[in-house]
Amino acid sequence: MAELKQQVKCIKAYSTSSKRSSKNKIGFTRKCASLVKEQRARIYILRRCATMLLCWYIQGDDSID
Repeated sequence: MAELKQQVKCIKAYSTSSKRSSKNKIGFTRKCASLVKEQRARIYILRRCATMLLCWYIQGDDSID
C-alpha cells in the first residue's frame, strides 16, 4: 500500500512538472512572438520616417536650383 502511494506521488509530481514546463514554453513562445511583432512595427515606422525625410531632402535640392 505504501509503495502504491509513493507511485501515485511520483506520477502526480511528474504530471505537474510537465504542465509547468509546457506552460513556460507557451509563455516563452508568445513572448518571443510579441517581441518580434513589436520590433517589426518599429522597423516599419523607422523606414517610413527615413523615406519621408529623404523625399523632403530630395525635393528641397530641386527647388534651390
